[in-house]
Amino acid sequence: MAQPQAGNTVAIHYTGRLEDGTVFDSSEGREPLTFTVGAGQVIPGFEKAVLGLEPGQKGTTTIAPKDGYGPHDPDLIVQMPRSEIPSGIVPQVGQQFELGLADGNRMPVVVTAVTDVAVTFDANHPLAGKTLIFDIELVSIS
Repeated sequence: MAQPQAGNTVAIHYTGRLEDGTVFDSSEGREPLTFTVGAGQVIPGFEKAVLGLEPGQKGTTTIAPKDGYGPHDPDLIVQMPRSEIPSGIVPQVGQQFELGLADGNRMPVVVTAVTDVAVTFDANHPLAGKTLIFDIELVSIS
């Protein structure tokens, strides 16, 4: 049997978990995830793990932050004075928002702290800085 090559479309089933065993995503009960090898559609460590499999084969891979969602960047944590939060919005820790940027783009953020004076937002990907463990099954190559 063949292994995936750049340009192939692969279908895979997977379960992603953290080092403490917490499952953060899974294709269980859903259609397999499909992506084109080499197109940058998935994190580098995930794609690399799929390259070594043949259809029907399963594997487990551990992905360091540099091959996953990158390190946690303290520069992506910002504080905003409460006075700049639109009236009617009561921010709470864990809430997700999109902040408007000067260039017109929007950035997804999560509220990490709320005080009477300021609200702290974190724009890092929720899995940034984390080691990821994936159980992967290559279903097909086309």
